[in-house]
Amino acid sequence: MAQHIRAQIAAQGGWIGFDAFMALALYAPGLGYYAHGSTKFGVLPQGLRGADGQVTGAGSDFVTAPEMTPLFGQAVARQVAQALQATQTDAVWEFGAGSGALALQVLQALGDQVASYTIVDLSDSLKARQQETLQAFVDKVRWVTELPAQMRGVVLGNEVLDAMPVQLLARVGGVWHERGVACSETEGFEWKDRPTALRPPLDIPGDHDYLTEIHPQGEAFVRTLADHLETGAIFLLDYGFPESEYYHPQRHMGTVMCHRAHQSDAEPLDAVGLKDITAHVNFTGIAVAAQDAGLELLGYTNQAHFLMNCGLVDAMQTQALPERVAAQKLLMEHEMGELFKVIGLTKGVPWDALGFVHGDKTHRL
Repeated sequence: MAQHIRAQIAAQGGWIGFDAFMALALYAPGLGYYAHGSTKFGVLPQGLRGADGQVTGAGSDFVTAPEMTPLFGQAVARQVAQALQATQTDAVWEFGAGSGALALQVLQALGDQVASYTIVDLSDSLKARQQETLQAFVDKVRWVTELPAQMRGVVLGNEVLDAMPVQLLARVGGVWHERGVACSETEGFEWKDRPTALRPPLDIPGDHDYLTEIHPQGEAFVRTLADHLETGAIFLLDYGFPESEYYHPQRHMGTVMCHRAHQSDAEPLDAVGLKDITAHVNFTGIAVAAQDAGLELLGYTNQAHFLMNCGLVDAMQTQALPERVAAQKLLMEHEMGELFKVIGLTKGVPWDALGFVHGDKTHRL
């Protein structure tokens, strides 16, 4: 992986932007983190759950909400069911389906309401795992790597936007730079800044040094969905903030993080290809890109409100203690309940989406 990236840097004159580096580290064919066969996601029931309900997948790097408890996917399925009815469609599209757990939970919950379930995933190793997980639904599930000219149905993306490459902007000594990557004198990599005309979408008060990200690829992804979606709805769940919080003067270290073996670090230039690299989502930028591309906003809220609106608390009442504890982590403010957000979009006339009935925070975007 390192040799491949070094060759790419050399071919580009000794420097590449961080977005190009992140794309290579995550997606380079056969070498990138999501392109080789390591176990990324913790799984259930094979995952290990302690008496307190804490889930850690053996040999994995992180656990996402669908692996923590099937109650997550069942709650999301209630919103999907309403969206299918509101848009008069019967297809679901999921981007970056991970272990396949969310797809399984939605398909089990909705049955004949879903005629087809299409997974868009660039990882062959994850596709193989998804196929194993979804064996019972081989008549409905298909995999594609490119979108058709027109799509109809409900689009899901759980922790997809955070894995899309970002550009780094660094204000150093009052001057804005794009922070990129060069080869170090050893076999590794080092940061290298270049002056740039690029700027964050908001002015950052003060003259202190400041590091942040902009998200052209994530916003382009939403515009692409808008171009292809003829009729339907989109629900994106991820960790992030509205613009005013994302570019707060005190958030001066950026949000890029790496995940490996259930540990986090902020060193994306180390162990390249062996760990996940993510950045938080600017949900204001996503909403603006969507509206500019012709989509209507259904709502925006934190994950806790969304899941409660979709019946998670009622569903928890019939579960054993370990399952309730795992589900509570999806709701608690200091766990996933507040940091994770959900944005809903639709092509056509907007309608009152279940997940945003209470606690809608659209006014904060």
